Amino acid sequence: MKYGSYLNQQKSEFPAEWQQHFVDYDALKGFLKTRMVDTSVHLSTAFPSSHTFSWTPAADSPDFASMLEQRLTTVSTLSPEFVRMLDEQVTKFNAFFDQIKDSTKTTINHALEADRTPEIAELEAALSSLLRLERFVFLNFTAVAKALKKHDKWSGLHIREPYLMRTSGLSFATSTSLLQLKPQLLGRLASALADKGSGELPSLPQLASADSAMSETPTNESAQSTRVPTPAELKRAVANAAHSPHLGPLVDLMHDTQTVMISLRGPHGTDIVGGVLSCLSKHHCQIVDFSLSRLHHDVTFGVLVHLHDRNVDLFGDLVKTAQRWDGTLSFDVQDARLKASKLANSAQYALDEAPYAARAKYMATVLNERGLSPEFLSEWLDWLLARKISVEQMRRLDSHASLLCVEFRLSVPETLSLDELRTELIAISSKHQTDVALQPNNVFRRQKRLVVFDMDSTLIQQEVIDEIARATGIEEQVAAITERAMQGEIDFKESLAARVALLKGTPVSALEDVKRQLVFTEGAHYLCRALKSAGFKLAVISGGFLPLARYVKSELGLDYAFANQLKVAADGATLTGETVGPVVDAVRKAELLEVIAQAEGIAIDQVVAVGDGANDLLMLGKASLGIAFNAKPRVQQQARARINQKSLANILYLMGYSESEAAELQL
Repeated sequence: MKYGSYLNQQKSEFPAEWQQHFVDYDALKGFLKTRMVDTSVHLSTAFPSSHTFSWTPAADSPDFASMLEQRLTTVSTLSPEFVRMLDEQVTKFNAFFDQIKDSTKTTINHALEADRTPEIAELEAALSSLLRLERFVFLNFTAVAKALKKHDKWSGLHIREPYLMRTSGLSFATSTSLLQLKPQLLGRLASALADKGSGELPSLPQLASADSAMSETPTNESAQSTRVPTPAELKRAVANAAHSPHLGPLVDLMHDTQTVMISLRGPHGTDIVGGVLSCLSKHHCQIVDFSLSRLHHDVTFGVLVHLHDRNVDLFGDLVKTAQRWDGTLSFDVQDARLKASKLANSAQYALDEAPYAARAKYMATVLNERGLSPEFLSEWLDWLLARKISVEQMRRLDSHASLLCVEFRLSVPETLSLDELRTELIAISSKHQTDVALQPNNVFRRQKRLVVFDMDSTLIQQEVIDEIARATGIEEQVAAITERAMQGEIDFKESLAARVALLKGTPVSALEDVKRQLVFTEGAHYLCRALKSAGFKLAVISGGFLPLARYVKSELGLDYAFANQLKVAADGATLTGETVGPVVDAVRKAELLEVIAQAEGIAIDQVVAVGDGANDLLMLGKASLGIAFNAKPRVQQQARARINQKSLANILYLMGYSESEAAELQL
């Protein structure tokens, strides 16, 4: 329902005498729609998005200067005419407010006289007249604010805030005594109901006593006494009010809140936030949600509030706050009932959420060590738009001179398949050499506790079997077996047995020589230090050999190391060409991951696995976040996430850590 229809519907509930004094919102809107067509001087939004401003205009079009002159001339005539028309409407409803206010105060004060005991019906009638006047003011003020908003859109001028500042001195916006009367009436009514024996009535906190002094300019103490009871307090107060059949509807009307969306943008960040919150505190607003964004000094603070008291002084104070801090103010007033009808399934959404039903939340981390190019970002956003995926939040994670990593919080239609989305993203990632990791944005995403690594070509840059073969002169034979395994001619266990058999007679000391030649992957030490400082348990599970896995464990400060154990001859000097114990293949890797998690009391949802080979796939699939690090194509296609960058430290980005946070974790 549009506001004009809503206003007319609400107006019909008022007495006929009142209806003729409402702001004629339809007339104001009609003036704008019929007279101010194609007049906006805000040229960037005045034309269709497809319009192009060219240096040489078309033959049937005026030149740029003439077009601008024509619009300025029209606006300079019509905008003052609109303002005068609006002034008449505001003067009309403010004059009626003055007329009704005095008679309403007289009625209420009579009901609150300390030397008499009014009837319940009299108190109900007084409260009803006060609520009706309060709603009359708010409906009309909202109509004025919305008409000004439409004017600013159609004209390209920005007069709403200055105009509303003018109204802040009118009587409908400055009569504070009416606010004081409401809690006093409720207190007297609650007492009258209790005296009638309607049951036990809970006390209404902070209500002013019936004989409190009333003044137009309240002190701090009396200002606090104007707090209207919460809806729950009011409901409890009338739960057993058999002697007051009309009080229930009155209570419903009292907590029929107004929803206001406020946004203030400007260069004074903390001052802007403090200024808005000061206004909300002064007018006893209920904060429903807020959002803050910053671009260096420029801050935008948005807040969604419920205004239980229909006190329009709030808006005048907000205008003054914006003026004080060089800010740009915008706000939208919406009746709670009208707002609810616009939300899908009457659901409520946080300010930083896309307000769409049937959505799943995901986090996408985009990463390129050489910098995120505009070409990639443009294609990435086009991909999101094509799938109706909404961006709710963007956070930069790196601290470099150029942009390397951004985290996107996404609202994804539940009808989309996560596996299909990941498959599509592989093509975009490959084209731009930029990684995109898509994860469910749940409580476990930043609550990981265990990270399990493959060793060869993951924590270290080499394959240890190749290094041993090179040291013993059997490199070509080992390479041939490895190639057969990669072609699928033999499985991992068979290939391992064949390669280990070639090591028969190799001196055990050769393993020490290989240790000295190992090169750790860039970022391995940095990553492990950060994770250990954050309280993680770390493990290496390798299809290589245990002496080297233990060395890597010691160098990186890991907690666990599992790998194949080479059998040593009785003299302890040479290898026999055999292994001892279970072979650490793909199945065993996944089993060991689960064993470590169980031993540490860690849920699988809190486990990360990192690897590069086919024998890592089961392990990567078992963990809640499986990362293919510079992996073989088959592994990249099946893993939930991929990193094709040089440094292992990039894993921290996928786990939600910014570069500055990772730096804090270095010991």
